[in-house]
This record gives sequence, structure tokens and C-alpha cells, in this order.
Amino acid sequence: MNPFLLVLLAYLVGATPTSHWVGRGIYGVDLRKVGSGNLGATNTFRVLGWKAALPVVLVDVAKGWLPAWLFPALDSVASPAVWTLVYGGAAILGHVFSVWVAFRGGKGVATSGGVFLAIAPWAVLLAFGVWMVTLLLSRMVSLASILAAFTIPVAVAVTPHEGGTPVLAFTATLAAFVIWAHRANLRRILAGEEHRFGRAGREGTGR
Repeated sequence: MNPFLLVLLAYLVGATPTSHWVGRGIYGVDLRKVGSGNLGATNTFRVLGWKAALPVVLVDVAKGWLPAWLFPALDSVASPAVWTLVYGGAAILGHVFSVWVAFRGGKGVATSGGVFLAIAPWAVLLAFGVWMVTLLLSRMVSLASILAAFTIPVAVAVTPHEGGTPVLAFTATLAAFVIWAHRANLRRILAGEEHRFGRAGREGTGR
């Protein structure tokens, strides 16, 4: 199959606006207008609760994992490893800039996690542990996501069997993108103004 068609398909898979469909279709809520305004699992959880957020995060992870895991077996190129990264990147861009909702989306954390799960699973497990511990200690999803994103390229760097230089470069680029997407949260964290789960008010994050 033509790899460029698969790149387009990967983008469309990533662009599936899971939280928007759950919010509007089941709860009658437009998540773009409440909470942080992001179409991601965190804003879904904050506004609609865990029963709505759980399927959103699972599908968002799958949106990244499926193109990175399956599409290399469908293409007709000689370097499937490189195209694996391209398919994964296209899925993440689709999630962040979804064509179905006027190029709105989330911050790409769950979908990036799905891509990483396909190409560097051990690094993802370590990053998930960092995410959980940070969330439990700080109650800030934004800080947990930033530290987890930073952890993945570090883990890849110290475990060469996870993919080597191409995967390291890819994970480092995506980690930088995730951190950049949380730049407003970083400013609030540094100023001591970031809200936390369990406190009144907006948490101010979203995936």
C-alpha cells in the first residue's frame, strides 16, 4: 500500500475526536467550551468524570498505537522503521489538530503514549510509573505529563535495544512538543498557581 496514503490514514485515525463525540453524543456537553477547552482525557475527566474519561483515554492511546504498530506491515517501502515514526507522528498531529473539529484537539499525551507503546514499550512503562507517582504526590496532571514525556527519551537513551538513534530522536522531539504544549501550565506551576485535582476551580490542563 502506498505509504503516503497510510500517512493520511494515520492522521485521520489520530484526528478522531473521541472526547468531543463522547461529550456531545452521550452527555450533551461541548468540551471545547468548558474546563480547559481541550479535547482530551484530562478535561473529560474534570468535566464529566472517570466513566466518560476512561474510554476516551483508551481510544486516544489506541489512535497512536495502531498506526505505529500496524501500518508498517501494510506499506510497500524498504525502510519500515522510519515510516513507523512517520505514521506515529501523523497520528499525533491528527489528535492535536483534528480536521473534524476545526483543527482543535488535545495536547497529545495519550496518543503519544500509544505511539511510544508501539516503538519503545519499556520506556513507556517507566514513564507511566513516573506519571502515576507525580500525579499522586502533586495532584497535577500537567506536571505528571511533562515529567513522563521527559522520561521516555531518557529511558530510550539508556536502553539501546529500545530502538537506537532514530527512536531516540523521535521520542526527544515528541517530548519537546508535549512540554511545549504545556507551556502555559509550566508558567502556572512556576508561579505556584496551577490548580490540582481535589481542589475547587479549574485544573487548567488537558491532553
